[in-house]
Amino acid sequence: MQTVRQIATEIVAREGGFVDDPDDPGGATKYGVTIHTMRRLGLDLSGDGAINSADVRLLSKSQAVDIFVQHYFELPRLSLLPMILHPSVFDMYVNAGGQAVKILQRLLREMGFGVTVDGIVGPKTARACENAADPDPVALRDAYGVARRNFYFRLADNRPASRKYARSRAGGKGGWIRRAEEFVSSAYHLSDADFQRRVAGWE
Repeated sequence: MQTVRQIATEIVAREGGFVDDPDDPGGATKYGVTIHTMRRLGLDLSGDGAINSADVRLLSKSQAVDIFVQHYFELPRLSLLPMILHPSVFDMYVNAGGQAVKILQRLLREMGFGVTVDGIVGPKTARACENAADPDPVALRDAYGVARRNFYFRLADNRPASRKYARSRAGGKGGWIRRAEEFVSSAYHLSDADFQRRVAGWE
């Protein structure tokens, strides 16, 4: 099983370098760390008294890994979840914050567990996950990955500017969908035809 730092290193590689996409609410971002996160953490890397895109550009891979491990895994207490969920929930937490846990909690409620959808990993959520993972933890991981993929589709349904993240310029699966499916067994990957049917209503 991967260590948390190994998972974080893969997230950094997956996120890529500096981008400042006007359609991305995260703003200037490097290795998945947004300017908003850097301001929240007070990371003035240039030392000029202001935290702006120049500071985002100065961020190193090792700094990004440290931020993710501390603020996106340890502080949200993702360690309380079954280990099989760590890669996908951690990756989603970097991508969408507390929504990563809310997706999990909604899934648990659909499975009959009485958890609160509050985006916080506490004893009840952790216990429900342990029970849901028995006897087939892979099934729980897959169910979470599919729920995550559906979350991305709903975002794109409701926000046309975000559709470029779910569907590529060539018309195939975009980064969001491919990212979700990295953590899902191949049997549950959408076929090209199924994907096209799902996005047929988008312009």
